[in-house]
Amino acid sequence: MDPLMDVPALNARMESGQRTVLLDVRWALGDPNGRLHYLDAHIPGAVYVDLPTELADPAEQGRGRHPLPALSRFQTAARRWGIRNGDTVVAYDDAGNTSAARAWWMLRSAGFANVCLLDGGLAAWRRAGLPLQGGAEKAAPGDVLFTGNGMSTITAGQAAVWAEHGVLLDARAGERYRGETEPVDPRAGHIPGAVSAPTTENLDGHGCFLPPQELRRRFARLGADTETPTAVYCGSGVTAAHQIAALEIAGIPAALFPGSFSEWSNDPSRPVVTGPAPDGAEAR
Repeated sequence: MDPLMDVPALNARMESGQRTVLLDVRWALGDPNGRLHYLDAHIPGAVYVDLPTELADPAEQGRGRHPLPALSRFQTAARRWGIRNGDTVVAYDDAGNTSAARAWWMLRSAGFANVCLLDGGLAAWRRAGLPLQGGAEKAAPGDVLFTGNGMSTITAGQAAVWAEHGVLLDARAGERYRGETEPVDPRAGHIPGAVSAPTTENLDGHGCFLPPQELRRRFARLGADTETPTAVYCGSGVTAAHQIAALEIAGIPAALFPGSFSEWSNDPSRPVVTGPAPDGAEAR
């Protein structure tokens, strides 16, 4: 399934009565009020997905801030959202899909193919003048059965040597990559060999993904193409999923480092470098 669905296509599905499971995945670093935003206004029929508790296990030394949950626990959550085998699922947020992409990636990784992101998210729905709804919605229990093995991942050990044969993209903001600031993790900087590729540069001014040809040009400048093994990390494996969606739109397969920099930087045996270059200006 295409990674994206636009607002007219979603609205047409809803108006025609085609079964569609909508997931509202509003979450942002430093904003714990995603559920309150959902209760205030959401796309009619959408169920709220709490990223820290439903799309992640509790933070754990050696696994990062948002470890991937066991497949069985994720399946229980997906059934609670009402997902059945054969459904079409559309995920969205209010930040250019930078958090909703975590749900998209996890469902794809679980072996569930019929999932996409609402291009432009809630902002695009609002711009179209379409109705919103307040309060909580409860879905009838689903029966989805996950098989797993739908998406590729890499370990910290693989990330350490990935640049020797491929390209490792760092999806965080440039200032975090360069080590100028680090709001949550114990060390500032990036994994040696990684290339800075901020997730926000996948989007246009309205929070929609750039067209495929523009994304292909962007990633080509960073060294990523269909012939080059590509992997992505971010702070804790959330916005890296957005980068993987953008790469898929561009026709480039990529693997996720789930623990990302939060796992890497908490291991004192692993080097961290600073500066604008992949090999850094200094190691620390």
